[in-house]
Amino acid sequence: MFQKIISSGLLVLFAASTHMAMAEQKLQAAQSDIVFVSKQMGVPVEGRFKAFDAQINFDPAKPAAAKIAFSVDMTSATLGSKETDAELLKPDWFNTAKFAKANFQSTAVKNTGPGKYEVSGKLSIKGLGQDIIVPVSLTQTGGLTTAVGAFALKRLPFKIGDNEWSDTSMVADDVQVKFKFVLSGVAKL
Repeated sequence: MFQKIISSGLLVLFAASTHMAMAEQKLQAAQSDIVFVSKQMGVPVEGRFKAFDAQINFDPAKPAAAKIAFSVDMTSATLGSKETDAELLKPDWFNTAKFAKANFQSTAVKNTGPGKYEVSGKLSIKGLGQDIIVPVSLTQTGGLTTAVGAFALKRLPFKIGDNEWSDTSMVADDVQVKFKFVLSGVAKL
């Protein structure tokens, strides 16, 4: 009986220490960035999201056990002018009154080389989901880990730029999303 209590106590202590280690992995938002690039009448236009968050449970030694999620505050999108930023919030674009956040949830993470990973998961924008695969490179300096990656998506399946804006000669369907997440608390690579 006494041994069972000690074993249970050790299990609780191990679970608590594992939870504490996971809780230490934090996004350093001020040093992180999410940029999107599309083409308007053939000219690249860069925008960014100013508010986002990530929940990371990642051990480089066990990438298959990783859980990665991020959410983006769609109301924080900016193209650099008040007029275009206001347009982005409207129903034809991000419809932020109804869909304030875009979300990503990983389903698998695999190592593809030193400091390189492939993250598979579901991206949801405007209530519409799509499976994506994102190549990610990790580097570490001091106590910080920088995750850099990019992926392409088509805006029309997410109903971004609906109605008159669905004409791809005005605004291209292809959008490149680039990110840099600076994280603390990730184990050494």
